[in-house]
Amino acid sequence: MAHIYLLFDFARDEEKAQQARHKLEGWKQAFRLDKKLLYKMERIGTAAPTDGEPKPAKAEKGPAKPEKGKGKGKAAAKAEATPKAEPAPTPPSEDIKLLIRLDFSGHEKLSAQRWVQRIPAEEPFQGASPKVVKAGDETFEATEKQFDELT
Repeated sequence: MAHIYLLFDFARDEEKAQQARHKLEGWKQAFRLDKKLLYKMERIGTAAPTDGEPKPAKAEKGPAKPEKGKGKGKAAAKAEATPKAEPAPTPPSEDIKLLIRLDFSGHEKLSAQRWVQRIPAEEPFQGASPKVVKAGDETFEATEKQFDELT
């Protein structure tokens, strides 16, 4: 039986994409779908807006060796080295697409059909505009090539 591809477009919702990835991993382990359910994530980067702020070349470091004195141990030295505040996370500037390939053999048609129905119906996949591509569809070859090219 030929492959069946499921395409999901999560736009810029990184959290939903990660939830979907975790759900797929859980299914792979629970139902022993190691080679029957393969997925790849494609991140299409868009031009990120620049703020015009120069980024610091190197962070300032404290003294190379901590001073040795009475009463100071490792815990006190660690407490002195406070982490610098990181800038607020910027919204992702990449569109995230998830490609799932189902590869069931000919005698597993019912299992393949159930997975094609189940995956788009689950929570993280519902709002990601699911699209099913089967052998014989006009976009099948392009989808197969796209899946093979992703790492």
